[in-house]
Amino acid sequence: MAVTIKDVAKLAGVSPSTVSRVCNNNPAISQETRERVQKAMEELGYELPASGDAANVQAIKTIAVILPPSDREAYENTFYLKAIRGISQVCNQRRVASTVVTGKDYDEILQSIQTLHRSGSVDGFIILYSRTNDIVVDYLCNQGLLYVIVGKANELSGQTICIDNDNLLAGREAADYLYSLGHRRIGYLGSKNDFLYASDRRSGYQLSCLLHQLPIREDYCVEMNSVSPDSAAALLTLLQQEDRPTAFVVSDDILALALERVCNQIQLSIPEDISIIAFNNSLYAQLVSPQLTAVDINSYRLGQEAAHQIINHAENPNLLTTKIIVPHRIVARDSCRRMD
Repeated sequence: MAVTIKDVAKLAGVSPSTVSRVCNNNPAISQETRERVQKAMEELGYELPASGDAANVQAIKTIAVILPPSDREAYENTFYLKAIRGISQVCNQRRVASTVVTGKDYDEILQSIQTLHRSGSVDGFIILYSRTNDIVVDYLCNQGLLYVIVGKANELSGQTICIDNDNLLAGREAADYLYSLGHRRIGYLGSKNDFLYASDRRSGYQLSCLLHQLPIREDYCVEMNSVSPDSAAALLTLLQQEDRPTAFVVSDDILALALERVCNQIQLSIPEDISIIAFNNSLYAQLVSPQLTAVDINSYRLGQEAAHQIINHAENPNLLTTKIIVPHRIVARDSCRRMD
């Protein structure tokens, strides 16, 4: 198997984009870093691409913001809109252009990114999601392109610039909040686990159950990526159980609306019968009645930090790989009540 830029980056302890700059004799790379990368190349027998495809980033001019497929989430979830607003504000301040990339599926998104790369019209990428087995991240790594993930890195965590929340802690605190109100039958509704934030929030919920000596019941956990009636069948079955949960941790505001709709179907009242704490604290959380208690993950700041970091790393390739945790907070509203 041929040695890739990703292999060199891992051995040298740098990002793939730094290896790419060394290949292109970028003057911004320090001598120490250059020697470390060159030594890794020699050890692995890495051969420079004849066409010189590696990115030679000296001053960043345009950032591409990558959203997940639009037929699933990108235009439904205000998280992305708020994050893009944060990115745009920083780009405007630092005189950097931005463009948005999405598509009907990940293959179409990858094709768009490949076109941008070949045209040389984009200098860096901000990925507004984090998932397992991502062909987009694999391509960016293999090409040595500069990118930032809003979320947790699934691979090459030591060489990937990440802006994230502590979703494990947030999931635990959301369940702790319901426990503090006297709930002992707490359920979980979330996105499917190929999204890493959802996996961490579910793990945090389970940790809270363990710490409070509550049973972890698989039938209390429902995962779905759609709010269609068909996908809500498992949720309907759970809510019709005699020992149904009295409260739910929900990984996203939109899924919380789906939960409310199913509750209305079977005449369960919120918060009298079911308490809900959701994530994101979007406009949906404030417009619905009763208003949702929510974990505010500060998506606007996530976008700001992502833009600052990609510009900083483009201007100074010798910066260490950055991992920033943006704090969250619980906003208490009317969708939760104390148990008698």
